[in-house]
Amino acid sequence: MAFPILHLSFSLLIMLPPFAVSQTGGNITVGASLSTSENTSWLSPSGDFAFGFHPLYGNKYLFLLAICTLCFCSSFIYRNKVANVREENNVESNLRSFTYKELTEATEGFKDDLGRGAFGGVYKGAIKTGFTNFIAVKKLDGVVEHGEKEFKTEVTVIGQTHHKNLVRLLGFCDEGQHRLLVYEFLSNGTLADFLFGSLRPSWKQRTQIAFGIARGLLYLHEECSTQIIHCDIKPQNILIDDYYNARISDFGLAKLLAINQSQTKTAIRGTKGYVAPEWFRNTPVTVKVDVYSFGVLLLEIICCRRSVDLEISGTGAILIDWAYDCYRHGTLDALIEDDMEAMNDVSTLERAMKVAIWCIQEVPSLRPTMRKVTQMLEGVVEVPAPPNPFPFSEISCS
Repeated sequence: MAFPILHLSFSLLIMLPPFAVSQTGGNITVGASLSTSENTSWLSPSGDFAFGFHPLYGNKYLFLLAICTLCFCSSFIYRNKVANVREENNVESNLRSFTYKELTEATEGFKDDLGRGAFGGVYKGAIKTGFTNFIAVKKLDGVVEHGEKEFKTEVTVIGQTHHKNLVRLLGFCDEGQHRLLVYEFLSNGTLADFLFGSLRPSWKQRTQIAFGIARGLLYLHEECSTQIIHCDIKPQNILIDDYYNARISDFGLAKLLAINQSQTKTAIRGTKGYVAPEWFRNTPVTVKVDVYSFGVLLLEIICCRRSVDLEISGTGAILIDWAYDCYRHGTLDALIEDDMEAMNDVSTLERAMKVAIWCIQEVPSLRPTMRKVTQMLEGVVEVPAPPNPFPFSEISCS
C-alpha cells in the first residue's frame, strides 16, 4: 500500500492551501510516512525523478484535515478502479444464465425442432429476455471433452461480439450434464430456405445478403477483440431477419485465435462442398478458409443453386467448376437462368463473379482478405480479372 499512499500524498500536497506553510509550531511531513525532519526531498536511485514534500507547520487540526482528505481521495480512486475492473472482466455481463427447467418450459419440452447444428438440435421457445419473446435454444448433445470446450468458447467469446450481421447470443445454461445456448429467434429461416425454395429472391435482395455476410465475416476476422474463424460458412448457417438482412449463426465450429496469432492447426471442420483445400493438406489453417467458403456461398447466391447438385448430370454438378468455366467463356446467362434483373445489372454481376473466383483460389495466399472482399463487392476498389482457381481442371460449360 506504500505506493498508493505516496501517490495520493503527492496529489494532496498540490491541493493544500498556500497559507499552510506559513503556520508556526511543530512541523510534520506528509508523504509515504510522517517525519519531523526538514529533509523532505527524495531522489530516485536512477536519478531520473524526485519527490519534494513541503513541511506542513501547524496544529493537529491541519494534520487531521490532511489525513481525512487522503482517506477521501483513496476511497474515490478505489471505487473507480473497482468499477473499471468489473466492466472489463465481466465477460458474461450481457448474458442471462438460464436453468434447464426454464428452458424446458420455454420450449415446451423441446418439441419445436428448427433443425440440427454441429452439436445438437435447435428448438424454438418463448421467454422474457429483454430483447425478444421468442428464442432459439441450441441443445448440445452429450458432454464430451470437445463439446465442453466448445461450449465454454461460445459463451465467453460470442457474449462479447456485437454486429448487425451476427445472430445475438442472449444466454446459456450450464447445469450438470445440460449445456445449452440461447439465441435470438429469427423468423425467416436460413439462407438455404431463401435461395433454394420455389420462389427465387430478387437480385437486389441477394446482393444485399452477400454484402451483409461479407461484413459479418470481416468483423469476426478483424474487428472483434478475439479473432474468430467460423470454419463452417454455408447457407444453412446464415439466418435471415425480418428485414431480410443476413445474420451469421452457429459458432459451434468456430476456431478462436489469440490476437497475436494468425494461424492454427486443427482437425478438419466444415461441410463438404465448402471446405477449403488446405484442410486436407495438414497445413496451417487461417481466416482464408472462411474466404474460400464465402466464395462458394457467393456463387450459390448468384446462381440460386447448391454447390453440389447430384441431380444435374455431367460437369454442371460441381458449381465452382461450372461457374468458372462459364465465366471464362462469357456465358453468365447460363448461370443465372435468364434472371433479367441480374442481366440488367451486368456490372454488379460480373464484379460478384470475379470476387467469388478470387475467393475460391486453391492457393490461400491468392485469396483476398474479407476487408478486400467487402471493398470489391461494394465497388470501392477495382476487381482485377482472376486467374484459374484450379489450373489442373478443365471443365466445359454446357
